[in-house]
Amino acid sequence: MPKNRLLTRAATLLAAVGLTAGLAACSTAPAADPAATDGAAALETLNPGKLTIATGDIAYYPYVIDDKPESGEGFEAAVAYAVAEELGFAAEDVEWVRTSFEAAIAPGPKSFDFNIQQYTITDERKQSVDFSSPYYAASQAVVAIQGGAADGVDSIAGLKDLLLGAMSGSTSATTIAEAIDPDVEPLLFNSNEDAVAALQAGQIDAIVLDLPTAYYATGVYIEDSFIVGELPAAGVPDEWGLLLAKDSPLTPAVTAAVDALRDSGRLQEITDEWLGSGQGVPLLQ
Repeated sequence: MPKNRLLTRAATLLAAVGLTAGLAACSTAPAADPAATDGAAALETLNPGKLTIATGDIAYYPYVIDDKPESGEGFEAAVAYAVAEELGFAAEDVEWVRTSFEAAIAPGPKSFDFNIQQYTITDERKQSVDFSSPYYAASQAVVAIQGGAADGVDSIAGLKDLLLGAMSGSTSATTIAEAIDPDVEPLLFNSNEDAVAALQAGQIDAIVLDLPTAYYATGVYIEDSFIVGELPAAGVPDEWGLLLAKDSPLTPAVTAAVDALRDSGRLQEITDEWLGSGQGVPLLQ
């Protein structure tokens, strides 16, 4: 795709999702009131006096800008620092680590105090890990290549004969099974990146992603792609929570922090700034 076309599509994306913060703006992670750190000292964290937060091996826009969560730029980076501040941690006392999606939800010890990586809260996952209360509710969307088999599809019925793809273990995969129930067995991949590569190589007809990721994918990094439509909710509600080790002593405090951010309106402000609202995408029925 020509560079000027890519930039035009990226600009369209930013307008569509209603982001109010320019990516060129210089912003740093929010600093907590030093007096609030007394509360942080009472919390049983992985490293005393520090809050260790995990994100993906690679963290993508709009969740983290330029793969630098320490900047506080991006939806989930901003949420993480807001939660840290609510818990009484100064920005300089936040430490970041990386994990794969699947490794973090597996049973066993964790290398973090909480992980923020678009984890949908499910009863099955609760058997192995804890979750905070939800910080976001996401819908799912179908992404395809212009001129491909999905071009012109405008209903769930039209998706049934397509070869669809999604990340294994994700809500996107569950949505394919329960909202679409395709006649062709979908292909599941270890990561969204693998699914995107398969789409670009013509190995699948379309992929299912959460809507914010779908906007970015079609606007920036999947050439000649478009959003076929938004899918109805299926299976468990796609509510994202901060992930903690099973029976973590921090779970009540982290949940209280998320609840306080929601009640104060700050969580909605962060959501509006980085995600906006989906517009112009049809709901497939």
